[in-house]
Amino acid sequence: MNSTKFNPVAFILNLAITLFVGYLGSWFTLSSVKTWYVTINKPSFNPPDWIFPPVWTSIFILIAIAAYRIWQKKDQIQHFPRTVAVYLIQLILNLLWSFIFFYSRQIGVALFEIVVLLMVVVFNAWVFYKIDKPAGLLFIPYILWLSFATVLTYNIFVLN
Repeated sequence: MNSTKFNPVAFILNLAITLFVGYLGSWFTLSSVKTWYVTINKPSFNPPDWIFPPVWTSIFILIAIAAYRIWQKKDQIQHFPRTVAVYLIQLILNLLWSFIFFYSRQIGVALFEIVVLLMVVVFNAWVFYKIDKPAGLLFIPYILWLSFATVLTYNIFVLN
């Protein structure tokens, strides 16, 4: 990190905000995962339902750690509010995908939205990487999973 002392309140706040967004997304998901989602056509490589909660929880923890690392360098970042805005935008887009796909059941709109989300997440990773290399690298699992989720969403769109 840097010479800044660990701040448990800031760390917990970063973790809480990020995990809360994940929790809200799961709330939208739960509204359809046992009803509508089981009725739609999915590709053969669709993972089992149980895999999503631990993967997303792990990803949210990793990006919360990345956000905390950036927060620790806030005094060194010329445009810190913009950096925070990029992070918050990708969180909002992440939440929005769950709402569009699972709650609204709009697969085509969700496909468009996840492509935008993936681009914003890659941009977020790049912004973080320029400030703190480990923070940017913590986004790699997120980018990989979102890339897979984009392919999955595309295939679900085509099959339905």
